[in-house]
Amino acid sequence: MQHIVDKAGVLLEALPYIRRFTDKVFVIKYGGHAMVDDQLKRSFARDVVLMKYIGMKPVVVHGGGPQIKERLARFGVKSEFVNGMRVTDAETMVVVEEVLAGHVNKEIVTLIQSQGGRAVGISGKDGGLIQSSKMLMDDGAGKLRDIGFVGKIDRVDPKVIRTLVTDKFIPVIAPVGADENGQAYNINADIVAGKIAASLKAEKLILMTDVIGVMNEAKELLRQLNADQVKALIESGVIKGGMIPKVNCCLDALQGGVRKTHIIDGRVQHACLLEIFTEEGIGTEISWNPVRDKASEKPLLDDA
Repeated sequence: MQHIVDKAGVLLEALPYIRRFTDKVFVIKYGGHAMVDDQLKRSFARDVVLMKYIGMKPVVVHGGGPQIKERLARFGVKSEFVNGMRVTDAETMVVVEEVLAGHVNKEIVTLIQSQGGRAVGISGKDGGLIQSSKMLMDDGAGKLRDIGFVGKIDRVDPKVIRTLVTDKFIPVIAPVGADENGQAYNINADIVAGKIAASLKAEKLILMTDVIGVMNEAKELLRQLNADQVKALIESGVIKGGMIPKVNCCLDALQGGVRKTHIIDGRVQHACLLEIFTEEGIGTEISWNPVRDKASEKPLLDDA
């Protein structure tokens, strides 16, 4: 009997957040192990559909690095990276676009629809969503290197996303943009998610990763940080490596008008729901202002 009562407690804990987040936009960057494990894929799709059914407006931006690597390997092409960015020549760009905007995007749409949702897959090229141009990378020796068709975002026009959301669809977005001449560019999915979240003034940006979140020197999870704390942790070397671009993405999104950002472990089933609808959460929440207890954002049940 107690386990049934415990289920009621879970629902009651979630209810205030459901009330607060009704009609709010949540941009979720879906990537990492959660995209290759079948059980986690179904779990993610179910979470997104639940969010939609209770009145939230989820927008999914996905990656696809492992799938691209696998496809290139079939053609005997070894993947090369500079500061985490894939070197992308013309032939590689064709494969990137086929994998991201084709195979991966459609698989996610199918997964969401298999769980009762209504999803539409698009890329940054559709509806003029992402206007991009070539990104030159620092080679680490103070020189800029051309690594091919890797793009930076010049402008985001979220009109097509707003249309889909208004029509009660879940947009699923592949991180491919184009310049004014129609040339496609491969763009980091975290960056795309952050810029789209800012353009929509989203309630939250959630980055799904393969780590538990931002950790301190003792490898303990830091559950809440503000912008000043993040900058200090970068300067001190506590935040380093691949976590730096992720937290910078969060800071850029916050500066662009996103209310809160989250870095969570996508290897945990129902990670999004646990982070959004529980007081403790499971990852790192980053806000612009000084950190407050997460419970302070939870409205009372009898609020008007």
